[in-house]
Amino acid sequence: MPKNNTIKSVLIIGSGPIVIGQACEFDYSGTQAIRSLREEGIEVILINSNPATIMTDPNTADHVYLKPLTTKSIIEILKIHKIDAVLPTMGGQTALNLCIEAQDKGIWEDFNVDLIGVDIDAIEITEDREKFRKLMIEIGIPMAPQATATSFLKGKEIAQEFGFPLVIRASYTLGGAGASIVYKPEDFDELLSRGLEISPIHEVMIDKALMGWKEYELELLRDKNDNVVIICTIENMDPMGIHTGDSITVAPAMTLSDKTFQRMRDMAIHMMRSIGDFAGGCNVQFAVSPDEKEDIIAIEINPRVSRSSALASKATGYPIAKIASKLAIGYHLDELDNQITKTTSALFEPTLDYVIVKIPRWNFDKFEGSDRTLGLQMKSVGEVMGIGRSFQEALHKATQSLEIKRNGIGADGKGYKDYDKIIAKLTHASWDRVFVIYDAIQIGIPLSKIHKITKIDMWFLKQYEELYLLEKEISTYTVDTLPKDLLLESKQKGYGDRQIAHMVGCLESQIYKKRQELNINRVYKLVDTCAAEFNAETPYYYSTFENNMIVNGKEFADNESVVSGKKKIVVLGSGPNRIGQGIEFDYCCVHGVLAAREAGYETIMINCNPETVSTDFDISDKLYFEPIFWEHIYDIIQHEKPEGVIVQLGGQTALKLAEKLESYGIKIIGTSFEALDLAEDRGRFSELLTQLEIPFPQFGTATTADEASAIADSLDFPILVRPSYVLGGQGMKIVINKEELEKHVVSLLRTIPNNVLLLDHYLDGAIEAEADAICDADGNVYIIGIMEHIEPCGIHSGDSNATLPPFNLGEFVMQQIKDHTRKIARALKTVGLINIQFAIKDDTVFIIEANPRASRTVPFIAKAYQEPYVNFATKVMLGVNKVTDFNFNPQLEGYAIKQPVFSFNKFPNVDKNLGPEMKSTGESILFIDSLKDDQFYELYSRRKMYLSK
Repeated sequence: MPKNNTIKSVLIIGSGPIVIGQACEFDYSGTQAIRSLREEGIEVILINSNPATIMTDPNTADHVYLKPLTTKSIIEILKIHKIDAVLPTMGGQTALNLCIEAQDKGIWEDFNVDLIGVDIDAIEITEDREKFRKLMIEIGIPMAPQATATSFLKGKEIAQEFGFPLVIRASYTLGGAGASIVYKPEDFDELLSRGLEISPIHEVMIDKALMGWKEYELELLRDKNDNVVIICTIENMDPMGIHTGDSITVAPAMTLSDKTFQRMRDMAIHMMRSIGDFAGGCNVQFAVSPDEKEDIIAIEINPRVSRSSALASKATGYPIAKIASKLAIGYHLDELDNQITKTTSALFEPTLDYVIVKIPRWNFDKFEGSDRTLGLQMKSVGEVMGIGRSFQEALHKATQSLEIKRNGIGADGKGYKDYDKIIAKLTHASWDRVFVIYDAIQIGIPLSKIHKITKIDMWFLKQYEELYLLEKEISTYTVDTLPKDLLLESKQKGYGDRQIAHMVGCLESQIYKKRQELNINRVYKLVDTCAAEFNAETPYYYSTFENNMIVNGKEFADNESVVSGKKKIVVLGSGPNRIGQGIEFDYCCVHGVLAAREAGYETIMINCNPETVSTDFDISDKLYFEPIFWEHIYDIIQHEKPEGVIVQLGGQTALKLAEKLESYGIKIIGTSFEALDLAEDRGRFSELLTQLEIPFPQFGTATTADEASAIADSLDFPILVRPSYVLGGQGMKIVINKEELEKHVVSLLRTIPNNVLLLDHYLDGAIEAEADAICDADGNVYIIGIMEHIEPCGIHSGDSNATLPPFNLGEFVMQQIKDHTRKIARALKTVGLINIQFAIKDDTVFIIEANPRASRTVPFIAKAYQEPYVNFATKVMLGVNKVTDFNFNPQLEGYAIKQPVFSFNKFPNVDKNLGPEMKSTGESILFIDSLKDDQFYELYSRRKMYLSK
């Protein structure tokens, strides 16, 4: 059956600001769905309040509404547009909850809007745990013993009946909010009360805990003809008891017998069919007993795209959201193309001839005092994915992608040696357990004991042991005596040159040189969905090492990445999402790629984040799904030989590699490394400001606590202390006396050794503002936006409500901001984007800092003024345009306010006060007509409420 031609217009509901538990995977899904529907000539109307995403770009959908996700906003849109159907499955739990609320209020019925891609009854069955349990029992699917409680008393009765340990799960919540494992009766009352409170319908499901069982997820797609395909089987390396969003996951499943997989597959299809008659995507989670019986128990089913479906799409090359949206408008799977081969049908199940490993990325350092152990409530803020020919290679590539100053598993001198600490971290699942397992093996803890404590399958532990034994063997050689076969094996198992250098006691460059001499080079393979059975048309690559073949007497390795003769540009992505560097940099990277393509370049994207639009296989001309890790970047550059590399769009991740690129003679497109470094070096930057006669707060630099104390004698307290080369205000703090100063400096130098600390006199009571501008090589500067923060100076700009244009700065102050911005942009020889932050006191504008790169605020300004600033800036960087070539015409009536969103509910015992270190996980945009708006008044009245040191 072809598509339903009565559907001419579709409303897509987005997921709103990024929070822990609902990140940019829904931006990726939503963007894919919009593109997929527009391909079919359908008008797409989007509602989403997040300005930082590609999804809310004016050219993504036909009509974009940056409005709060409420039924009031939905009604406003339905009054303007004749909408035939709503697709709510692309915006996570937020979109589903809003869709259900609109259904309950009769809004869809009133405006004659059909629901597609989902069945409300299916959602209600899957969200109402009691209904779900009854249905599963009815259709013969095993479930863990569980019961529903809608009152405190009922909960107590259930606990008495089941005994401990128990799992409490709150109904209708996201990211495991309100879920907990209760081991002891004395903890039960508090956790039961919390679950009942967090659930919007004040209901919890209490399960008998399946501790130590293995956990699996299946991603399914189904059409109106009842064809069902399993896109991906994902195994959690961590056993039951850790939220899947916080688990290390592997695809395809590694430790599942074929017989059990077939049973699981049949159960998943049976479950999907039983919950409702709908076409689209579905995620099913199972627990499997860790014994020979391999009993299977169903955990839950989500009839929508999920975090796992974004991962599964990137892992297999099968774009689940894109196909699911076509199924929602009536197509059958056999009528659609496989998006990778273009010649076969979408009615197929991907086959992987590689392994993927996903590792979450946490930000516990932003939540001082938080409980860092992992459990049923998700705490990670992002994730990375590694692709390799083996589990070991993929594991190493994923750990190298995390950007936490580790070079991979072991062999970097940063592991734990303390027995008690290692045992504690294994017992109470820690965020760094992926590394600690290796440390445990290294100090001699037997695998049987590690298995007994962690319940991680012995197969995974043996893979770790093999790595340790290889490291031990390599460590007996020097760089000169290291045999070729051992060096090749270590590369095939994912070890970085840095790690091998650590093992044999030499420099990384010496290992690289030896590899070149021995012809041990990376080759690139296609992610082709069908294990090379059919030709792939889509250039989506990962790297690996192969045993060379001998052809005509010469060594040869099969490299599937064919280099074209076109001029090329590499864009370095921003890696995993984290606080301080979120989806806004992915937005910038995507626009950079598209602009470079418009300028006639072949575009090459390098990134390792599976949640984002930049790693979609058809955004750039070539996608390398690789770590933003020097060795990987350098090898791709050597292979592709681009004109240059764009670093200023990928946040601090890409920027950190600028010095290395410079030293290797690789051209940086746009602002030079010299200028980037000058802006980061507070001493040199202040000398520049002095020459330009631009005021800045008194400051000093220190590398020890004694130096800091001496500087404090010449500066007045309060003093703002911050490390160099960090993002998101990491480690920043306002101190008010010498005791606090010494304590903070010692703590900083312990966590970031050899760092130059900056000590500024803090301008108490100052107003903070910031400006973004584009500058070209001729010194033409265009200021794209000036924002005033509602909160006073001292709260990180990412945590402040920022108003565009300013609401309270006089003409004299505004002129100083404009003059300073132009002078600094020219003095730094900026080519591309620059962000400058100001403190205003007594009508004098002081410079806080300048960042000659894309900033968090660029997407916000672009959305508020409806202008593609990153596109313009990229063309300026490439030298194809001057700033004066563009006809800037910003459109904004009234004011736009960038509102931060926090995820403190994940860390109930953490201090929620705000200060110089950023804590927000996302943002929304609010448009107001005037300053008399109640929402502005409310924000302004609370501006000092959360200010802390």
